[in-house]
Amino acid sequence: MYLFFPHHDGDTMAKEIRISAVETLLERGSGTINEDILLQAGNLFGVFDGATSLERSGKSAGKTGGLLAAESAAQVFSRNGGTLSQLAAQANLTIRELMENSGVDLTSRQYLWSTSCMVVRIDANEIEWFQIGDSLALLLYEDGSQRPIADPIDHDRETLCLWKQCGPDATGTIGEHLADQILKVREGMNIHYGVLNGEPQALDFIRHGRESLTGVTDIILYTDGLFLPRTDPGQPEDLADFARLYRQGGLKSVHRRVRELQRDDPRCTTYPRFKIHDDIAAIALKFQGQ
Repeated sequence: MYLFFPHHDGDTMAKEIRISAVETLLERGSGTINEDILLQAGNLFGVFDGATSLERSGKSAGKTGGLLAAESAAQVFSRNGGTLSQLAAQANLTIRELMENSGVDLTSRQYLWSTSCMVVRIDANEIEWFQIGDSLALLLYEDGSQRPIADPIDHDRETLCLWKQCGPDATGTIGEHLADQILKVREGMNIHYGVLNGEPQALDFIRHGRESLTGVTDIILYTDGLFLPRTDPGQPEDLADFARLYRQGGLKSVHRRVRELQRDDPRCTTYPRFKIHDDIAAIALKFQGQ
């Protein structure tokens, strides 16, 4: 889902923004519902990656718990008032209230709906940013370099390394082979890694700050569905290769490469992952010359 909220007529912030182009990408993966959300609310941009409970509880009006979590968080951020950390706290509380009203058992993390988020707000020559979970933002610079706004969080690394060890001859799916491991990781929410899932502990995992836009040509916000597939899940994503592909042809170029590699590996063993294609939400902001 793409939530778009334009500036109000009296909003002078738009005059200060130096964005020359906005490119977006929103695509459902191998599942029946896209649980990722794109948000643009004036000078605020965000991507949200929802995760349904392992018990698949709380489906409402054709929406999974993961989609409801991501959608409700995005709606809170769309208010675009106060600090991003304050909006995150409100979003986390909204997710909890939504689960309570839907009768979700809140006593175990495997039942909880959750979402990761990457949000930036453009303010003249700098940005305010908020991040939790594994959604990322990459800064591209005039000198050809690139840098993530926050260090990537890879809470699924151990699981994918174990799946890699199962090898290409493994029968069944990763969910069948590693159900206990997947449950262990989910139970580690807001203990070993953070997500917005209604727990007060989520606020301990919020990462936020401000960054100068001096020398920045592009900011790319994206969920893990746009991560470049890796043969060795123990190694970090190749952000230099990601930036190279983006500079060649924008988000479309990165998307094409990701889907090509995934299509050639339908059993998800050469490039260890949970499904053939994951949902994608991405926004690329291009800035005018400094």
